[in-house]
Amino acid sequence: MSSSPDNYFLWQQKRGNIVTSIGKWVGGDDVQVRQYSLLKDLFQQVSYMQLQVLNATGKLVSPELGRWLENNFMVMSYPDARIWCNQVGAFAGTLKTSPTAATVAGCLAADSRVYGGSQTSEHAMRFIQQTLLKYKAGQSIEALVAAAPVKQGKPAIIGFARPVARTDERIAPHQQMTEALGFAKGEHMQLADLIADYMQQHYGMGINIGGYTAAFMSDQGFSPEEVYRIKNLCVASGVTACYQDQLTEPEHSFLPWRCDDIDYQGQAPRMLPD
Repeated sequence: MSSSPDNYFLWQQKRGNIVTSIGKWVGGDDVQVRQYSLLKDLFQQVSYMQLQVLNATGKLVSPELGRWLENNFMVMSYPDARIWCNQVGAFAGTLKTSPTAATVAGCLAADSRVYGGSQTSEHAMRFIQQTLLKYKAGQSIEALVAAAPVKQGKPAIIGFARPVARTDERIAPHQQMTEALGFAKGEHMQLADLIADYMQQHYGMGINIGGYTAAFMSDQGFSPEEVYRIKNLCVASGVTACYQDQLTEPEHSFLPWRCDDIDYQGQAPRMLPD
């Protein structure tokens, strides 16, 4: 593919130079983080989560929102090796990889449209934001749910289903936290409640933590892309825990299988021709 003259001019301007407004280290003096001094404006004055959001989005959020997100991260990363991404960490532990390799691999395994908390948050936010526009334009909750894809006879709406336990144990603590930190219920959350009530009544499926987070962060003015960047490592803690748990175990000892554990349904054994 040939480059355009505009791209060529841009490349010439940046040849041998890093041009950025994101930040700069001034050796022996300070670090610039967007429009802030890391050592004078941020150090000991904001939380690590506030800095994470600043780096990911350019927004310096309130201490209350930083606290909300920090607690939200806690419940996105259970130290349970049965969970998909944590199994990757556990396998890495029994193979004696580095903790970095294990944790990054687990985070990549969770970078999914249907599971994990980062990309799923992006898709759930797109749904709730687009659905709010349709609802305000006059569409009913029934019509909005009916327009969703169907899987196993039920609406497949990201943020409003859970594969194992129907009730998400994280919702009630999040509702309590949201109120305690002084956040009002915005229009996205109000719509999410209406959809959750309808889904529960007709399909026995309530809102899950992804749907709750999507509605809350939409009400805080974040875009789906911004939340994806904020939460891209939200499962890391549980992955690292499962890595550490298996690190001292014998190699290859995590979930070992025998050949007869495989339910082979292919062709029967046969002689090879001479």
